[in-house]
Amino acid sequence: MTSDAFALDPQLAKDTVVVCDWPLARVLLMNDARYPWIVLVPRRANAVEAFDLSEADQLQLWREATHAAELLKAATGCRKTNIGALGNMVAQLHVHVIARNEGDAAWPGPVWGVGAAEPYETGAIGVQVECMKALLHAPAPLGGG
Repeated sequence: MTSDAFALDPQLAKDTVVVCDWPLARVLLMNDARYPWIVLVPRRANAVEAFDLSEADQLQLWREATHAAELLKAATGCRKTNIGALGNMVAQLHVHVIARNEGDAAWPGPVWGVGAAEPYETGAIGVQVECMKALLHAPAPLGGG
């Protein structure tokens, strides 16, 4: 990414569907029906590491990740939410927020590298996006005191 304008990494665009934009992050749904899985991508050009963001944006990203996890947990009743920002395969800064339960496809380990993604069935991805939009209707918290 060399442009000064925000652009979504092609791999993220291939693996996800846009749900909405929050104050800082583009909110994406991972196209993997095995887990309720949100990806937050700060709309800042050339951000690879959290320290590439301003201090205010770092705090906002954490607020938004926490907010997404709270909403997912409340909606799914999951046992645990996982929040992670690895970036080994996709350099663009992004944060995964995943609802996890005992007995899911990767429990208790991380979701990465366990089996193949199971894309939503044709037509179901649109329904899932609408469900996520309804779930995420509460706007992410704005920075402040």
